[in-house]
Amino acid sequence: MCADTVTTPDYKATLNLPQTDFPMRAGLPNREPGWLARWEELRIYDRLREKEGRAPFTLHDGPPYANGHLHIGHALNKILKDMVVRSQQMMGKDARYIPGWDCHGLPIEWKIEEKYRQKGRDKDAVPVVEFRQECRDFASGWVDIQREEFKRLGITGNWDEPYLTMDFHAERVIAEEFQKFLMNGTLYQGSKPVMWSPVEKTALAEAEVEYHDHQSHTIWVKFRVTGIAGSDALIAHLRQESGEDNFAPQAQKLGEEFANAAVVIWTTTPWTIPSNRAVCYGPKITYGLYQVTDTPEECWAKPGDRYLVADSLAEQTFTQARLTMDQVTRLRDVPPVVLDSLTLAHPFRGGKQTNGEWDFDVPLLPGDHVTDEAGTGFVHTAPSHGDDDYQIGLKYGLPMTYNVLEDGSFREDLPIFGGKRILKPNGKEGDANKSVIDTLVAASGLLARGRMTHSYPHSWRSKAPLIYRNTPQWFAAIDKPVGDGQDTYGTTIRERALTSIDQLVTWTPQTGRNRLYSMIEARPDWVLSRQRAWGVPLTCFVRKGAKPDDEDFLLRDPAVNARILDAFEAEGADAWYADGAKERFLGNDHNPDDYEQVFDILDVWFDSGSTHAFVLRDRADGTEDGIADVYLEGTDQHRGWFHSSMLQACGTKGRAPYRAVVTHAFTLDEKGMKMSKSLGNTIVPEEVVKQYGADILRLWVAQTDYVHDHRIGPEILKGTADSYRRLRNTMRFLLGSLPAERAREGDAPELPELERWVLHRLTEIDSAVRDGYARYDFQGVFRAVFDFATIDLSAFYFDIRKDALYCDGDTPRRQAALWVMERLYDRLTTWLAPILTFTMEEVWLERHKAPDASIHLEDIPQTPADWRDEALAAKWSQIRAVRRTVTGALEVARQDKTIGSSLEAAPVVHVTADQAKALAEIPFEDICITSAISVTKDPSPAEAFRLPEVDGVGVVFEKADGTKCQRCWKILPDVGAHRHEGVCARCDDALG
Repeated sequence: MCADTVTTPDYKATLNLPQTDFPMRAGLPNREPGWLARWEELRIYDRLREKEGRAPFTLHDGPPYANGHLHIGHALNKILKDMVVRSQQMMGKDARYIPGWDCHGLPIEWKIEEKYRQKGRDKDAVPVVEFRQECRDFASGWVDIQREEFKRLGITGNWDEPYLTMDFHAERVIAEEFQKFLMNGTLYQGSKPVMWSPVEKTALAEAEVEYHDHQSHTIWVKFRVTGIAGSDALIAHLRQESGEDNFAPQAQKLGEEFANAAVVIWTTTPWTIPSNRAVCYGPKITYGLYQVTDTPEECWAKPGDRYLVADSLAEQTFTQARLTMDQVTRLRDVPPVVLDSLTLAHPFRGGKQTNGEWDFDVPLLPGDHVTDEAGTGFVHTAPSHGDDDYQIGLKYGLPMTYNVLEDGSFREDLPIFGGKRILKPNGKEGDANKSVIDTLVAASGLLARGRMTHSYPHSWRSKAPLIYRNTPQWFAAIDKPVGDGQDTYGTTIRERALTSIDQLVTWTPQTGRNRLYSMIEARPDWVLSRQRAWGVPLTCFVRKGAKPDDEDFLLRDPAVNARILDAFEAEGADAWYADGAKERFLGNDHNPDDYEQVFDILDVWFDSGSTHAFVLRDRADGTEDGIADVYLEGTDQHRGWFHSSMLQACGTKGRAPYRAVVTHAFTLDEKGMKMSKSLGNTIVPEEVVKQYGADILRLWVAQTDYVHDHRIGPEILKGTADSYRRLRNTMRFLLGSLPAERAREGDAPELPELERWVLHRLTEIDSAVRDGYARYDFQGVFRAVFDFATIDLSAFYFDIRKDALYCDGDTPRRQAALWVMERLYDRLTTWLAPILTFTMEEVWLERHKAPDASIHLEDIPQTPADWRDEALAAKWSQIRAVRRTVTGALEVARQDKTIGSSLEAAPVVHVTADQAKALAEIPFEDICITSAISVTKDPSPAEAFRLPEVDGVGVVFEKADGTKCQRCWKILPDVGAHRHEGVCARCDDALG
């Protein structure tokens, strides 16, 4: 029976209760700026560079664009990079991070042009150097703003010396890298269709294109058969078909069958019909000749009309023409040999007011790109307005057209359509499509029309639709031998890139390899030129009157190149636009009247793709071989920076400029929706920092499976803040329990099994942390540390050892616990410092009072291998399983009000022989936080509490026998039998 509690002195003051100034409430938004200022004053980044004997590690920063405040994608990206750099540094590397910015390009030009429009100024009337200076000033202002926003997130790096693509040295090197393409023979000028923005009046790279739903016209157009050519193949076919040498009847029949026939094509770009030069069919598709037998009213088809379409698409095609298959008869098969023999007429042939523009034969050609997945099985081919079309044009010598001007309008002298616009200046549809459709109707060239919504390319800047347009551009040939002698990984840019992807680069996640490989495997030549002003010009000259294929078309003179580079180094790329620049650069060796200076600027992806040269190669804090250890960007950069850097370096270095690529996916809102200002679901980093602090944002990143699309929102951030509070409480308990004087690692006392088990767990977590950081698995690192801190420590080890820490005197058990907790402190703070940058600094400074102390000057301490004890871990796995059963039984007693505290219990625990052996050498009552406990190998009675997942354990609840100790609250028989009133023997010893 439990005796009544007696009145005794208050022993609270004699307990070793936790004492710390470390607050429960973090107050991060107000306190973080102070730590930032302190790190800047201590020159943390520079002091880390002074550590000697470390292997270098370089994460090369993909430059954000300097034209606006940070969004949540920026925050995710930069925090991930910071975790990489900090973790590598704390694992013993010299981890360098040089932040950079992309400063050239169209978005900045647009901002300046917008300012001009508001003031009524004409951009083209402004001297180009003045315009470029305004662009430079605009970018510089945003660099300063973004730098402070990034620093506020706790990002470490060489912020005083970032790289900017508009720095003079950078512009010089970009030009120098371009000149390598000029000199190694991969640069050429070609006229081919490229993705073109009529609104922005420039070519765009694939990386500058995004796809949105767009409603397009759909038209089914008739190309009338005008003749059948009697080829040897056709003659042989007719002989076989007739079964006789006299195939004339068969030929006559064929002619009669196709006399009133038309091939039907389908297209979503009516404006390209004036540029048609062929129709393509699929050699593996089966085609039929169909005749209309009956028609409803308001139908463009007439009885007796004959149409060639793919059999699998016939019903779909005729349905669009308002015909049923009952109103159509299939006359015959049309094999490829017959298709090859047909000649067609352009729908506008012989039309009024056409001035003979379209009075030519349209060939019917085989094309492997033709499918029967949609349309009619025939593809209208305009070589100036599509890559497949262009390739067919090259193969069969089709003429290129130049009908569409840079603003998306038809050339003025094009009959009927001159001056018509595909797109208006605001990006809305112009009058070109309607005009073409109306003309087709008037020429009886239309079978059907409609509308469809489909994914369509848009400019990621103006958000306006794009077109394919044939225009002279400068290209880097990716399948031409480079001829620079760097053939270790291949002779062409494509070969080098594909070899690099497979042999030289590791990918996180591995799917990144597949994505970039397939893109580079299938990509066309690289369009290097842009028709804008703010960027690095293509520093080359062409001979007047020469053709692109002529040997002397491009001037390749090292002396001229050197003069250009010297000028750029001193004056920047503006030197290209200065008065007398041509004469200055050509010097006395070349007659300026013989050459034209190229004023196109380089694709900004060439700028950023060249950063490995002027950052990694040229800077003292770069790398010896000009290769980065890792590039880390969003998945869109497989077609952007990863891609352009690969192509650029393979053209100049012969290999990839990186050893590893880490890719993160996109951030969505809490419902999985893409963030949009119009939807009001955006999360702005600045607002998160103001409400919670940067460490909460950093913790959200660490908890995110960043390789897949992930979510953020108010409720998610609340959950993140709750995880932070739990972890903070663990650190607060540690700080409150540890004495001011640190226990050195070498002064290890004799450790009980429980402490040795904690050390074993430290070795496991340390291994998981190092492995996770090495694999950039920050979610795995945080989960391992968080679970260890909250489950193994707070809910188990600390919970058990609170009694010894609070109530023991200077006992070996208490000293052992404190020594282990010091080890925990050292590792938890350093493990988490790359993630919770501010909080772990706060925790560190609570115990390290030196003026120049900082957690970010420390390494993760090495964990001795002899702390690992697998046998002990297996034993304590058994012990913890039995303990869970005991805890479950006590919870039942607590819920039914039998007890209020576990110290009121003295349960009887029925276990197996193996379990009894594991429990024999430990004070199991302390482990279960009970006043007493009985362990027996007797079979457990029916009423015993059991857990289904723990075999062999049954717990019978019993109350503790004795009196409650007024100091430790255990209920023991000896309470009151010692010198100090109302305490147990242990507490009596502690009181002295």
